[in-house]
Amino acid sequence: MDKLNSITSFVEVARTGSFTQAAEHLGLSRLQVSRHIQDIEKWLNLRLFHRTTRKVSLTLQGEEALSYCQQILNQVSDLQSRAHSHNNELVGTIRVASPIGLGQHKLFDAIEEFTKRHPQTRFELLLSDSLSQLVDDRVDIALRYIHQPDEGLIARKLMYIATAVCASNDYLAVHPQIFEPSDLSVHNCLVHNKHTIWQFQHGDNTQKVTVKGNIVANDMGVLLKAAKQGIGVAHLPCDLANDYLASGELVKVLPEHTTMGSHLWAVYLSRNFQQNVVRAFIDFLAEHWQHDIL
Repeated sequence: MDKLNSITSFVEVARTGSFTQAAEHLGLSRLQVSRHIQDIEKWLNLRLFHRTTRKVSLTLQGEEALSYCQQILNQVSDLQSRAHSHNNELVGTIRVASPIGLGQHKLFDAIEEFTKRHPQTRFELLLSDSLSQLVDDRVDIALRYIHQPDEGLIARKLMYIATAVCASNDYLAVHPQIFEPSDLSVHNCLVHNKHTIWQFQHGDNTQKVTVKGNIVANDMGVLLKAAKQGIGVAHLPCDLANDYLASGELVKVLPEHTTMGSHLWAVYLSRNFQQNVVRAFIDFLAEHWQHDIL
């Protein structure tokens, strides 16, 4: 019996609740996965799963075994990483969830630099502006723009990202001037579906404006493109907007007002069995972005 492969199949079936999905993820046949489960049940002398034609679920003994088996896999992976680290070589796969715009710009550049230093590392990226589920999506690190992480998660603050309300000169030339935040009510605002209220600070004065327009998207990159093409006014994170503001393709609207930014955090589940390569990448991001206040 190949115990490590059997343990791997057991953990994947438990995670997916399906022999078929586990086989697809592992690159095995369903029969191979089934045999692995039979082998480990025989080895442990335990029934690990309740099986029906529609559903696979863990028994009580299976739930207890899963915790130990996951620890074994994490420790094996960590051992491999540590063995290579004696030669300053990191090995392993890091599964990262990130907002789309961040993933396409700053994160891609960081990964490029990290893989140059550690060519035996590889990345699986889940790019979405929806919050990923760390367990269900098998995420090692989730990068999130949040003010404070949820309880039960471990997080490391990476940098602060400011925001800017901006538009192209072409748009501003043919639309009413914007002197106050309330003036935005008559403009075509390019809206992220989670941020329909824009907040402005001017001295001690705070104003909130409900905005609307003909484009609503869950991707900041789409809103950036629309703003550059003169379609409307966008509220963008500065990690996306700064290059275009510097080139003059975009212009800040209401520059005397500030808008609320957010902190970027690396969120993960546990330090106890975290792979060495994952820890190294989090440390790298923190160092790589430590002076970035965008």
